[in-house]
Amino acid sequence: MLLHEILTPDRIRTPLRGTTKDAILRELVETLRESGAVKDPEAVLKAVLEREAVLTTGLGSGVGIPHGKSDSVSSLSLAAGISAAPVDFDALDGQPCRLFFLLVGPESAAGDHVKALSRISRLVRRDDVRERLAGVATPEQFHALIVEAESA
Repeated sequence: MLLHEILTPDRIRTPLRGTTKDAILRELVETLRESGAVKDPEAVLKAVLEREAVLTTGLGSGVGIPHGKSDSVSSLSLAAGISAAPVDFDALDGQPCRLFFLLVGPESAAGDHVKALSRISRLVRRDDVRERLAGVATPEQFHALIVEAESA
């Protein structure tokens, strides 16, 4: 499974309008709902917030990868976005985040969930990829960069 297969341009927001952690999470969940991936957005948001309460998903270097498991999605689903201004996301390095990936899946997809998280982490660990993603203007450019980075 490649990220660009589950992250389509209609699931990418540039820029995200939210200015708080909660607003960013809500906006990303809403993006998945608009794409038809989420049956019950409140249940998905609850699952993501519960996971956030355990340990922040703000990895550092300006990246947040909120995630959760919910049966309100039928398959692994990914949304992404870039905030116009840095957002305090309780990141491990104490720095605000601008680049976000929201991953949700049903309990039955736990293995694929972990693999997708690993792929996202490896991708954004690369400074060049992170910087280029943060600088795109459109969802299509963001998606094209993901495709390019995964094939490198």
